[in-house]
This record gives sequence, structure tokens and C-alpha cells, in this order.
Amino acid sequence: MLEEIREHFREREHDFEACAVAIWRLIARNTGPVDLTRPSRDGGRDAVGTYGLGPVSSRISIDFALEAKCYSVGNSVGVREVSRLISRIRHRNFGVLVTTSYFQKQVQEEVHEDGHPIVLIAGRDVIDALRHNGRMTVGSVRQWLEQSFPKV
Repeated sequence: MLEEIREHFREREHDFEACAVAIWRLIARNTGPVDLTRPSRDGGRDAVGTYGLGPVSSRISIDFALEAKCYSVGNSVGVREVSRLISRIRHRNFGVLVTTSYFQKQVQEEVHEDGHPIVLIAGRDVIDALRHNGRMTVGSVRQWLEQSFPKV
């Protein structure tokens, strides 16, 4: 499934950013409006949005910044990429990093130990989200990609 995603966005990795937002929405159902940033000079954020907390009658929105990395299975997300996202989030905001790969152990330890408000979504989490939402096969993932993120 991950290889299907990587292949779909090959040589147009910036287009993966919209897919990463869609994956985040599968995981975080209370995500509100999200705006994709320009492909270049995005300030370390591929998208910015809001996440709703609380009951509908008294909901508050928290801003987040999302970074997307469409990496191959052998290319991990390291400290540099996560540090860049951390430096871009403001007080009382959080960050989301979605990758088709995995996070280096040091990244996971530092985010956890330092208490950074960063959600790390690795390839395994992407597959779990897709399966949880009815996309159980490579074919169903391919169909979703073609319908939702057509090649131009």
C-alpha cells in the first residue's frame, strides 16, 4: 500500500501534501479547515489548519502545522526534519508530521522526552488508517488515490 502511494506521487512529491492532509483527517476526525501552503518557501509547513476540541456547543479550535514526507521505505525521517517543524509551531499549537516511511529512533525519543506537541504518523500508521477506513487492498488504495489525487 505504501509503495502504491509513493509510486502515485513519484516526481511530484509536493502533491503528496494533500494526501497527507487526507490521511490526517482519517486519523483525527475533528480536523477543521486546512490550507495547503505554496510548494516553495512554505516556512517549514506544508499545510496549516485547525483541530476542534470539546462538544459542538462549546468547541475550541487549536491551530496546527502539518509537514508531509513522501519517502521511500529506506529513507527515514530524521531530527533535522522534525526540528524544522518544531521551530515553526507557535505557543499552544501543535505539529503533525506524516511520512510514508519511518522515524529514526532518536526522533521518537526526543519528541517524547522533551514533550514536543508533535504527532508522528509513520507508514505503519498510514496503513492502519487506510484499513480502518475500508481500504484493505492495494487496489482500493490505488482507486482512492486516482479519484482523490488525480495525476495532472
